[in-house]
Amino acid sequence: MFKGSIPAMVTPMKDGKVDEKALAEFIEWQITEGSSGLVPVGTTGESPTLTHDEHKYVVDLTVEISAGRVPVMAGAGSNNTAASIEFVQHAAKTGANAVLVATPYYNKPDQEGLYAHYKALNDCANIPIYIYNIPGRSIIDCETSTMKRLFELPNIVGTKDATGDISRVTQQRLEVGHDYIQLTGDDLSAVGHFASGGVGCISVTANVAPRLCADLWLALQKNDFETARNIQEKLMPLHMAMFYAPSPGPAKYALNLLGRVEQEVRLPILPPNDETKQKIKEAMIFAGLIN
Repeated sequence: MFKGSIPAMVTPMKDGKVDEKALAEFIEWQITEGSSGLVPVGTTGESPTLTHDEHKYVVDLTVEISAGRVPVMAGAGSNNTAASIEFVQHAAKTGANAVLVATPYYNKPDQEGLYAHYKALNDCANIPIYIYNIPGRSIIDCETSTMKRLFELPNIVGTKDATGDISRVTQQRLEVGHDYIQLTGDDLSAVGHFASGGVGCISVTANVAPRLCADLWLALQKNDFETARNIQEKLMPLHMAMFYAPSPGPAKYALNLLGRVEQEVRLPILPPNDETKQKIKEAMIFAGLIN
């Protein structure tokens, strides 16, 4: 169900609150531009600084507005297993198609703790679960051997890999199996990830350039690597610009230039400075998004 270009959606905000109107319009734009799925309240959606009620509200609105036109994978990560259970159960109840659960951050569980965490989520609701492996943020790495054990559970179906290590795709295919759904969270290495056996990208850049990202994945799915390489080269400066300042500051600034959302982010994240804004503008011009 989840493949191709899937934006890790920003959460539009205005005057300190979730901007419902901008979020609804953003969802419509993403679907119209060819995104093949939606991921609300992930890291790019500022989930660490949303209240639980806001988190659930964004998931509810995304499911409602998308209305089954594309699948929704709701963010449900926390370093508190009880909180993750709450998010997973809510996502299942509201009609999301799957949940994305980041490996717990800060408290650094070992592999047995990781297994116990995901098993508790597997057992709490009947909804597909994707393991979000992002050691750059959570410090811990969900090892391939742990993924293999987890894949034996009925609701664990795949992973979003944000290690940037393309070799992980092949390692996981060999160890976990070809039915394990592998998505990348790294726009920069997405073409190589697909060539190794991945099926899609949960993308930051797709927030800003949904049509180009969708076209990239359509080309990959046709094994048209020449077209895919050409699009990736056009997008590469933008991929890099999305992380010149803490995310989602750059994405929201770029979307503001496009007239889509306010620049507003929540502390401790700040908007990008003027130097970074100029780099983002240059990357958008290079990609043909603005003049």
